[in-house]
Amino acid sequence: MKYPIGIQQFSELRSGDWVYVDKTALVYRLVDNGKYYFLSRPRRFGKSLLISTLKAYFEGRKDLFQGLAMEQLEKEWNEYPILHLDLNAERYTCHAELANILDTYLRQWEAEYGSQEGGNPSLSQRFHAVIRAAKQKTGRNVVVLVDEYDKPMLQAIGKDELQDEFRATLKSFYGVMKSADADIRFVMLTGVSKFSKVSVFSDLNNLMDISMSPNYYDICGISEQELRDVFDESVGELAKANEQTKEEAYEMLKQRYDGYHFAPDSLGMYNPFSVLWTLNERQYGSYWFSTGTPTYLVELMKEVDMNPTELSGYEASASELDSVQIKVDNPIAVLYQSGYLTIKDYDRSVRLYTLDYPNEEVKEGFVSFLMPYYTPISQNDSPSFVGKFVREVRNGKVDAFMLRLKALMADTPYELIRDLEVHYQNVMFIFTKLMGLYVQAEYRTSRGRIDLTIGTDKYVYIIELKLDGSAEEALAQINEKDYALPFAVDGREVVKIGANITSETRNLERWVMES
Repeated sequence: MKYPIGIQQFSELRSGDWVYVDKTALVYRLVDNGKYYFLSRPRRFGKSLLISTLKAYFEGRKDLFQGLAMEQLEKEWNEYPILHLDLNAERYTCHAELANILDTYLRQWEAEYGSQEGGNPSLSQRFHAVIRAAKQKTGRNVVVLVDEYDKPMLQAIGKDELQDEFRATLKSFYGVMKSADADIRFVMLTGVSKFSKVSVFSDLNNLMDISMSPNYYDICGISEQELRDVFDESVGELAKANEQTKEEAYEMLKQRYDGYHFAPDSLGMYNPFSVLWTLNERQYGSYWFSTGTPTYLVELMKEVDMNPTELSGYEASASELDSVQIKVDNPIAVLYQSGYLTIKDYDRSVRLYTLDYPNEEVKEGFVSFLMPYYTPISQNDSPSFVGKFVREVRNGKVDAFMLRLKALMADTPYELIRDLEVHYQNVMFIFTKLMGLYVQAEYRTSRGRIDLTIGTDKYVYIIELKLDGSAEEALAQINEKDYALPFAVDGREVVKIGANITSETRNLERWVMES
């Protein structure tokens, strides 16, 4: 089986005998039920392939759809003029780069369709003229396909002046499509993030946003059924290479790459990039996460004092997830739209979404990436340090892992610590999440909140931290509020640890324990 890793052209994929998960029934529904669409999906999730599939369909390439659902659904196979704009190529470090790429596309279309507005200094007016010229030359309405519409905006996050310049240019450029409605057959814009309608899309307010639509949640990505129907033989080969049963391989794929939910109560979707790489290499890895780093998002989390412990189980409204403000001051929308968080539950009574990491690949990758931002440990050194730390936790060596934590904190720069107590919770949360331990910060009981719980197969650690108090006071609070009660019949040994932190040394001073 040939896996189309990196192949984004539908024509190449179909003519080259690459494996293809048939999404053409959804493409037909899309075209049959509307005219203006917007779709947000994480990077490397199949957006460009979707655009390319639409392009082949509107080119009337019936030959490419043989054996697919579209072959039976479409009867006419008309050819339309297509304006395909891909904004993924540039770095967008200045406004000229956006203007240049738009000018390049416009000159190409002007030559193809005979538009006479090439000397007009207005990019938007030239775009409108191209649409009219294409309609006049072919006698058919125009199809506009925009891939990665938001790349300039994303590249300029944190650069307010450049953001404003990009916004103004794209706002007027995309807005042309509404005023040219009589000459347009179909429009699709895709991107990672949806910038708020009052900015980029204010002049194109007739877009149907299907990013969270239950009708199109599976238009990109791979579903569980598609994985089993299309890749069953490949999963068998993966299982054999890793000395697993086939069902064990399916379960591992699910844990590592499934779990993306793009609508309330929808089935989970697998990350196609990671699945294809895993089946091709026959080994599990962090393929998707390694292709991009969430540097800006982590820096923003630090800037707004958002703790890593808050991300798992974060509750957000639809409006909070729906769009990204030009001047981003809350990372949640970008984390969700970028694929680092996804929908895990929806409370219809109060219209709140519960978010979490979609799967083990994202959780491990993201939490590992956090390490240098909260500790002086580099990415290269963290596996050894964390491995020793967690081994001591698993073996019940309290003094050893608390001493290791104290040694770590002694080297932590002052600027990394704002709230000492919260900082300690974050660091321990990161360590234990990385090694797959059960961990919960501020575990709620009927009597209060435990600062941190850590669970292994043998132990449950209940840890209470006191800032400028005493370790004995922290331990007393554990006992007075019966924090151990939820674990009384757990079967594991409960270890209570009271520790104090001093503002003067910015470190653990001492700890006491009982079991």
